[in-house]
Amino acid sequence: MKENTPRLGADERREQVLEAAGRVFGERGYASGTTDEVARAAGISQAYVVRMFGSKENLYLEVTRRAADRIAQTFRDVAAGFEGTETPLTKQRYLGQAYGELIADRSMLLTLQHLFTLGNDPVLGPVARDCFMTTYHVVRDEAGLSAEDASAFFARGMLINVLMGLDLPQHADQSAAIAELVECTFPPKGPPTEVA
Repeated sequence: MKENTPRLGADERREQVLEAAGRVFGERGYASGTTDEVARAAGISQAYVVRMFGSKENLYLEVTRRAADRIAQTFRDVAAGFEGTETPLTKQRYLGQAYGELIADRSMLLTLQHLFTLGNDPVLGPVARDCFMTTYHVVRDEAGLSAEDASAFFARGMLINVLMGLDLPQHADQSAAIAELVECTFPPKGPPTEVA
């Protein structure tokens, strides 16, 4: 006997496909991920995925833009809470904590990492650069970090991406060197203790 499951509306189905595509492209990358795998992960037909997005490239672009927009909006929300008295280090700490919570979703982390390797692609490269620079402008213009502080913030963020991609935080107990690197890379929660 078939279970009665509610039918999803178009918006819910689109969200379901985008979530599935984030997982597939995050794990397999753009070149290896397929619309067939996305369809299976979403529990629908490949033809439906293609009808909805037109092509694998369009689907990938939407997944990556969505991930980048989510990061930019999260940084905007954090920056909106600044009172104007925060030091650059405090701003970086709060932005970094928010980023850390976002990339705990491995599909987001890996999708963006894959995107940033496609800088030479004629279609995906401009999107990758635009996604990155949009976030840079939020950090510079809305969070108010100087170019040097923003550069330091993004450098630490890229290191965090590498460590998360390698799953090193989950293996910190395997060696003192891993533990040391993880501890000094990931800031503790809350505002920093600042030395005068």
